[in-house]
Amino acid sequence: MNYEYYLEKFRKSADRIDKKMLNKKHLEMNVGVTLDSVVLKLYKTKWTNNKIDPINAKTRIFFAIWVNDKTIKRNKVFYNIHALKLRELKGYSIASRDFADSFRKDFMKFERNWENVSVEFGPLTLLEGWEHFENDNLENIIVKLANNFSSIEYLIDDTLKKFEPTKIS
Repeated sequence: MNYEYYLEKFRKSADRIDKKMLNKKHLEMNVGVTLDSVVLKLYKTKWTNNKIDPINAKTRIFFAIWVNDKTIKRNKVFYNIHALKLRELKGYSIASRDFADSFRKDFMKFERNWENVSVEFGPLTLLEGWEHFENDNLENIIVKLANNFSSIEYLIDDTLKKFEPTKIS
């Protein structure tokens, strides 16, 4: 796979995503290579314990869009939301399965906006789906998926609130 070629496409896509909107929603963005894939990730630093390196943190929630040799051969661009080691997320008392079930229940009213999406995974993958890979349209697909996520990111915050410990006064 030509990593530089796809990194450039992903970077161009990232440049087209509304920075004011990202800032307003406290979303951070990263383009890079992970597990032999070129990936764009959207996340909030409050969704991790490691504020210094949220991209590689053990405990974190993030949205990813990626391609690799296998996905390209299958003519697919994949996306997902991962929720890793949530039992350890500071400030919350989370059972991963309960978190995933709660998020998925709220997500279902938005499912129609996501092509080929599934929530039939364990609790680490809240959802995953794919869109048809079209090299000439890849940047538009990435921007569309990122914008789709930015329109539902609050579902993660709302779900996290359900797992805040109750305060006794």
